[in-house]
Amino acid sequence: MTISAINDVVNQMQSISGISSINSIVSPLADIESDGFTSFLNAAITKISDTQNAARIQAEAFERGEPGLELSDIMVDLQKASIGLQLGVQVRNRVVQAYQEIMNMPV
Repeated sequence: MTISAINDVVNQMQSISGISSINSIVSPLADIESDGFTSFLNAAITKISDTQNAARIQAEAFERGEPGLELSDIMVDLQKASIGLQLGVQVRNRVVQAYQEIMNMPV
């Protein structure tokens, strides 16, 4: 699957869900050299995990009272992590739905 095909899928998901900032979440992944859809999904899952871990570490550092951390920045990072996770779940749901539709096709 090419990057343009993935972008088409993202645009379709965007129109269905009404979220206008999906491209800002997925666009860093477009730079990844991939062998196929599996590589893209692995990279996306890694990116989601890294974003969540970074947001969690920042929140814990803020709770400890470390200087130089702004609450607004931490809240934005936590929201980015949450949106990324929601996007990942929606992609998973679409893949499962497509698989079920293919399996239910008459032979």
